[in-house]
Amino acid sequence: MGREARRRERLLTLSELPLLIGLVLTWVALWHEVSLMSVLSGIVVALFALRLFYLPPVLIAARFNVWWALRYVLYFFWHLAIASVQVAWLTFRPGPPPKTSIVAVRLRTKSDFILTMVGLTASLIPGSLIVEVDRYGSTLYLHVLNTPTARETQHAVQAALDIEELLIRAIGSKRDLKELS
Repeated sequence: MGREARRRERLLTLSELPLLIGLVLTWVALWHEVSLMSVLSGIVVALFALRLFYLPPVLIAARFNVWWALRYVLYFFWHLAIASVQVAWLTFRPGPPPKTSIVAVRLRTKSDFILTMVGLTASLIPGSLIVEVDRYGSTLYLHVLNTPTARETQHAVQAALDIEELLIRAIGSKRDLKELS
């Protein structure tokens, strides 16, 4: 048996370790208990799931910029607070319901991880929701609240591009960084 075949037979590869940790943490959270038994049973269930179901590898760049990660977190929480107030106002204000739009945002990245993170971030901020993702075209389709004019629609597109830029600068690959320039 060759060296490569033995390497493939390992119980767990290094690229699967973050997924295993995430699955175990989810298992422990579901049981609402941190104990030796819940962690061990979580490891068994996670290993079983990793071997039973095909999960494509998530390629993450081997770089992390603390400054840009902090800016991303601050951006997220600031826009979360502002958008929450705006959506609350739209709920209680008199008048007709606000106009909505579906906008396409073509991202510069080809990374599935960055694409997913941009979509999750945009959806967690009130007032926008991802309705479709074109993975191969790196395009997100967002349903955006309160877009009566093209200016507000363009603002929603720019917000998604700002999120993408912050994420690329924080955790993106060198190729993605070149795309920003």
